[in-house]
Amino acid sequence: MASKPVNFGSSLAVPNVQELMKVPINTIPPRYIRTDQDPPIISGAATLPAVPVIDLQKLLAVESSDLERARLHSACQEWGFFQLLNHGVSSSLVKKTKLEIQEFFKLPIEEKRKFWQQPGALEGFGQAFVVSEEQKLDWGDRFYIQSHPTYIRQPHLFPKLPIPFRDTLDVYSLEMKKLAMALLEQMGKALTMETGEITKIFDDGLQGMRMNYYPPCPRPEQVIGLSPHSDAVGITILLQLNELEGLQIKKDGNWIPVKPLPDSFIVNIGDIMEIVSNGIYRSIEHRATVNSEKERLSMAIFCSPNPDGEVGPARSLIGPGRPALFRREGVADYFKALFARKLDGKSYIEAMRIQNGEGGAN
Repeated sequence: MASKPVNFGSSLAVPNVQELMKVPINTIPPRYIRTDQDPPIISGAATLPAVPVIDLQKLLAVESSDLERARLHSACQEWGFFQLLNHGVSSSLVKKTKLEIQEFFKLPIEEKRKFWQQPGALEGFGQAFVVSEEQKLDWGDRFYIQSHPTYIRQPHLFPKLPIPFRDTLDVYSLEMKKLAMALLEQMGKALTMETGEITKIFDDGLQGMRMNYYPPCPRPEQVIGLSPHSDAVGITILLQLNELEGLQIKKDGNWIPVKPLPDSFIVNIGDIMEIVSNGIYRSIEHRATVNSEKERLSMAIFCSPNPDGEVGPARSLIGPGRPALFRREGVADYFKALFARKLDGKSYIEAMRIQNGEGGAN
């Protein structure tokens, strides 16, 4: 078993957009101009469908679990996204986490540089998936750390965070681990997987934290806060830190804005869960847009299998008449191959798909 920090790849250093915007500008630097993107969708501009809402307490209660689990199953199949209410995470912890992330992004640039992304690494302040100096950039700053299992934490990052921020993230990390396992167990039941199979896949699994800061932009229609992509992980649990909308998901060819409900988390299926479910559940492309006047902040928790495990379809979901749609690969190899690429839609899950003529997985 691994017992030390894990490095899954690297990304080239990029400018800090928050610092860039400390001097008002009217012209967007060319590297951020994204003429390749669909225009932003404004919430309320048209009658658009709403992301499903799931109630965790109804999932766990005997009298309502079957009906709510059917709703969860439908959301994971048809949307790949849902908002989670009555999640059991204390409102005081959520509030504390929000406030301290906001304060962290307010630190002077000199303090932030202590947590800068180092050459050959992905963690710290910076962006992932930047593979060339000519590549277009997102209009946003990110701070990413691996948080669980604790042995994968980089000694120069998580342990060196200012207190009480570090302690708050420690508690939040544990709460997200519990919440993720509760949701994954319900998904395993909805998929009629063998009892305990999904727990075995994700138990003591990888957890990463990514804090997102999207500064205001004088020409928001020219940039993108986060390029369209599907998450490569098992599931993602997103916390919106302020009231500003920005997350949009692609459904039936349209970009649907997500209006976060009070006291909710936004949960989405990642590529690994699409693979584990053998294509029954779907990871969905999503993106982040930016605002001309206000900043937007969010915090994503990424949950994946154990670093010593493998990515592949659940064995109880393949058999006669149900061939494996995806190949198997070690978790570490999967992430290293992923981070060697540019972020682009659902490109990497297609590399995992078994093509016609290939042998099925065992």
